[in-house]
Amino acid sequence: MTELATQATDASVDDFIANINPEKKSDCERLIAIMQEITGETPTMWGSSIIGFGSYHYEYDSGHTGNAAIIGFSPRKRELVIYIVPGFDSFQGLLAKLGKHKTGQSCLYIKRLSDISMNVLTELMSESVKRMRSKYPT
Repeated sequence: MTELATQATDASVDDFIANINPEKKSDCERLIAIMQEITGETPTMWGSSIIGFGSYHYEYDSGHTGNAAIIGFSPRKRELVIYIVPGFDSFQGLLAKLGKHKTGQSCLYIKRLSDISMNVLTELMSESVKRMRSKYPT
């Protein structure tokens, strides 16, 4: 079986953030503070561009297993990607109040934090972490 490319690394989150443009850097620092408060975990680099918090171990029916961050984000060129691992099916009410965003299966795309309600985002991230910890207790 192939090894996952996105694994926790020893790379420095501070060094990674230092190389981001100033506007995104400020948003990243704010996300780090909020996610750290929600999870009680320190930020860790996952792969080369994802900042994750906490981890869980999964195993699929196929036998594929691995570890992943409970929650995290990546400052991509065009937008911030926040990883809401449980997906968005049960978060539609919060998404309706969030502000300007797009979603993928577990990805929340935001151009800048000033485009959204930080209270709603914090609630969404908190609920996501609660669900992940309930499903994957340590």
